[in-house]
Amino acid sequence: MDRKKQAEEEPEERSGMAGVLVLAVLTAIVVAVVFRVSATVGILALWIVGAFALWRAARRRMSDSSATPPTPTGGTVYAAHRYEVDRVQEGPGEGLTILYPVRGEETTGP
Repeated sequence: MDRKKQAEEEPEERSGMAGVLVLAVLTAIVVAVVFRVSATVGILALWIVGAFALWRAARRRMSDSSATPPTPTGGTVYAAHRYEVDRVQEGPGEGLTILYPVRGEETTGP
């Protein structure tokens, strides 16, 4: 009966930190073994690994999430461009502009 209850219970979620800890311990063991064999080989290995990590970080593509959106061309319409502007007012802060859309009859769904 106990096995059925255990099978029905939700499995425990594994911690990501546990995996990081295991990798850190394994890396420390490998580094210790390499330095134990030869200090010169250990230093050379650390330089090679560091150069590889730097090269890999430099080759990684950056996310475009912070890039400015392209200008609308053709039939593309953005939310900020769907109304005609009635008037433009400078805001109280530097670089703040308030756009007032033209008020018209708003229609509801069909």
